[in-house]
Amino acid sequence: LMLVAVVVTTRVGGLGPALLGALVASTLLNWYFIPPVHTLQISEPHNIVTLVGFAAVALLVSAVVHRAASLSAEAARAATESRALSAIAESTLRGSEALPALVEQLRSAFGMVSVSLLRRRAASDAPWARDWQVEYASGPEPAQRPEDAEVQVPAGADLVLALTGRTLAASDRTILRAFAAQAQGLLERDRLARTAAVADRLAATERLRDALLAAVGHDLRTPIAAARAAVDSLRSADVDWSSTERGELLDAAEESLTRLASLVADLLDLSRLRAGVLTVARDSVWLDDLVPPALDELGLSSDAVTLAVPQELPPAVGDPGLVTRVVVNLVGNAIRYSPPGQPPLVAASATAERVELRVIDKGPGIPPEDVERVFTAFQRLGDSQNRTGLGLGLALSRGLVEAMGGTLVPEETPGGGLTMVMSLPAAGSMAAETDVPVGHREREEAP
Repeated sequence: LMLVAVVVTTRVGGLGPALLGALVASTLLNWYFIPPVHTLQISEPHNIVTLVGFAAVALLVSAVVHRAASLSAEAARAATESRALSAIAESTLRGSEALPALVEQLRSAFGMVSVSLLRRRAASDAPWARDWQVEYASGPEPAQRPEDAEVQVPAGADLVLALTGRTLAASDRTILRAFAAQAQGLLERDRLARTAAVADRLAATERLRDALLAAVGHDLRTPIAAARAAVDSLRSADVDWSSTERGELLDAAEESLTRLASLVADLLDLSRLRAGVLTVARDSVWLDDLVPPALDELGLSSDAVTLAVPQELPPAVGDPGLVTRVVVNLVGNAIRYSPPGQPPLVAASATAERVELRVIDKGPGIPPEDVERVFTAFQRLGDSQNRTGLGLGLALSRGLVEAMGGTLVPEETPGGGLTMVMSLPAAGSMAAETDVPVGHREREEAP
């Protein structure tokens, strides 16, 4: 019983209390069991040997138990450090989530209430004054300054890991320094990634600028040159133009200036869309009323397009002017790529929530890998000589439709070709009823 008591004391309290326990156990053994009992005297020599042997055994058992407990604690600490180091190694594979995962792992591994990664910054009005900002944090009420935490570990010249919840032994700071070094490396990686992203955006902007200059260099200069040539011809005193010839020159100048105005309007509208300042009306619109004027604007003959737009089509929600421009762009694009003798089809249909207009052609279609490219400004698939416009039509059309709360998506035409589907909210549907009341129109019946 005395030895059991000494072992328990050693396991709970360590070597110091164990030595005191062995002394107390030896004294109690003498008091209760060695004659004369209830005294500390020893009458027989062999009892002295018994008492000394018991004390020696108690001390040896205490040392063994203490050593085993120490090894067990070191093994547990090593396992914890191994798991923590493994988590540090894995954190580099988490991409943008690496640093938050590392901070959370640090809090979990050491049983802390919260962990903060703090960056020191200089005040703008006083360079010698210092303040701190939280880069990442885990846990409730993370420390805002290093002095608010129980443990602070430097993670670089201006970085500190601040841990709140309890103090840590000196042996734990080795693994903490590994966490700090990894946090510094991840922050540097994120900074380089942001720098690379900025460089990519600048490169993309540069490519866009080059594309714009290349397109503008041809597509804006051509109508200007044509209009100027017509005007110079009319002003020439060396030629006596007939009234018919004058009319043709004026028509050529007007056509060139109209094309120039259209290109400039597309550029301005695209810039307004990207800036988010384009004014869009949300009214009730009837596609069967808007499609014919759009075809008239293109100057198409009656057999150039096949129409399947029923008059009983319910109204949609949109901006009449913008819808007309989208139809002009889509039909013009379909005409451009339709083979001879196969005019594009313009069809419309409706559901309870949406009104859809389909512009269907039998042209070459679009390869799957280029489906989204056609909606990028200044992109003209299959055109390397800038002869088909600025490449704004589909990009502007999608932007206008989305500004009206609709969608513009391409589909493959059965048998080959391209189908552009413009979908707008139906007036009175759940998607539009909070913004636009169902309108009414009065039709003028043709005689």
